[in-house]
Amino acid sequence: MRDACARHLRDLKNGAARGLTWDRAEAEKAIDFYPDVLRLNGGQFEGAVFHLLPWECFIVGSIYGWKNAAGTRRFRVVYVETGKGSGKSPLAAGIGIKGLTADKEPRAEVYSAATKKDQAEILFRDAVAMVRYSTDLSTRCHISGAIGRETNIAFNKTMSFFRPISSDEGKSGPRPHVGLVDELHEHRDSSVIDMMIAGFKGRSQPILFTITNAGSGKTSVCWNYHEYARQVCSGLANNDEFFGYVCALDEKDDPFADEDCWLKTNPSLPALPGLNYLRGQVKSARGMPAKESLVKRLNFCIWTEADSPAISSHVWMSARRDYTIKDFIGRRCRAGLDLSSTTDLTALVLAFEPRDEAEPWALFPYFWLPGDDLADKEEKDRVPYLAWRKAGHIETHPGRAINKLAVIRRMVEITASFELVSVAYDRWRIEDLKMLMAQEGIDLPLLPFGQGFKDMGPAWDEFERLLLNGRLVHPGNPVLTWNAANAIVVEDPAGNKKPAKDRVTGRMDGIVATIMAIGKSAGDEPGPSVYEEIARAEALAREQQAQSGMPV
Repeated sequence: MRDACARHLRDLKNGAARGLTWDRAEAEKAIDFYPDVLRLNGGQFEGAVFHLLPWECFIVGSIYGWKNAAGTRRFRVVYVETGKGSGKSPLAAGIGIKGLTADKEPRAEVYSAATKKDQAEILFRDAVAMVRYSTDLSTRCHISGAIGRETNIAFNKTMSFFRPISSDEGKSGPRPHVGLVDELHEHRDSSVIDMMIAGFKGRSQPILFTITNAGSGKTSVCWNYHEYARQVCSGLANNDEFFGYVCALDEKDDPFADEDCWLKTNPSLPALPGLNYLRGQVKSARGMPAKESLVKRLNFCIWTEADSPAISSHVWMSARRDYTIKDFIGRRCRAGLDLSSTTDLTALVLAFEPRDEAEPWALFPYFWLPGDDLADKEEKDRVPYLAWRKAGHIETHPGRAINKLAVIRRMVEITASFELVSVAYDRWRIEDLKMLMAQEGIDLPLLPFGQGFKDMGPAWDEFERLLLNGRLVHPGNPVLTWNAANAIVVEDPAGNKKPAKDRVTGRMDGIVATIMAIGKSAGDEPGPSVYEEIARAEALAREQQAQSGMPV
């Protein structure tokens, strides 16, 4: 939001050099259209005059007040992201009605567009209600369809219409003057947006107005627009036809601990969605990772890597303590090592045992990545690897693949000051590790650790028990915290859980290493690797096939 406003001020000062002009009268005229013409609908707002709130005035005023060198509207694409229940849909419906009735566009086509027709109809119904309540529009517009099943709003003076449309209906080629796209975070691809923009040809000042909550997963079309809006507003990307308004918390903000930050993502407070509503959402989500993730995403614009993270961020951050590795010199510890095969993150986590019942387990992590192409990897994973390396949170070695020998040598240096009980490690690659150690004369207390439900199930349960009961602490390492935010688990029919690396879009190697470090004692007999489980299942299938003569 601050960047969007700063951009506006910069353009007031420097925009003329690019052919941009600010028409305050047009901005005010557009803002006044809402209370002068439109009425709200639903609940306590039924029939109420539509007075725009300050944040809505900024958006509407910007869209209609800025002009390009040709004297037409500057902005062609608008992206608005706020918390759920802020009133985005009525705001967008007003944009559509203004485009239908007040832009003087001959044969204007206005669409509420979505991937599915029923989704497109949600915003369209807001527009229908606004027209019916408006004394100025109810007699000048014709609404087709029975009440609750409306299909079209016609403005006969300019032979224009407003209707819902889905992507599979757009094959005939709509030519929108205004395209409204609701809930962009639910769109699986860009087909709806592509359909709208493809029809802009021939229109003098078309507009695509997209509204959304934050989404989950950072590979979606919505995430791409979110990131592009952020870059344009901050000046990292230049596009005079794109307007972005992205609500977000600051990095230090915790919406579960501080109500003062709620306004940042819910700009219609206290009216919408209401303080009591948000308090109820926060209260119901505490201690429930899946619900907490949903509340943070929908109500506080926090993008999530996974729909159901296994570790509550509130619980994880509550376990943060201030300490350094020097505080544990001479102490007894176990380690977990998640060694990547080539280019991925390698994690070593030391877990220092409590000396008495009042003391918790204390974690201390180390991470490695190949040094080559780190900037490209940062762009791909969308995390600040370069800054983390500079701060000492990640170590790198030259090359494009992880240097296992360098990692082992560093492990010897790290653990020399402690009483190291064991280094738990996935037995699938343990022979390679042992060979490198033998060549270097390195002796570490390696503990093979199965990655299937047999070993990971009890280990995860122990990790979760310690964390929830305040018996496990960490120093706030940002890489480990990122891993914790990404972690999800899968469950077998018996209720055993294990980390699911194949289900996450980010990294969770540090959490896997943590679970191995604290999950088993050195005397336990390790179960099979997940890869050995797969090989065993394949062998059994071949045996059954040979015995039966039938495919398995």
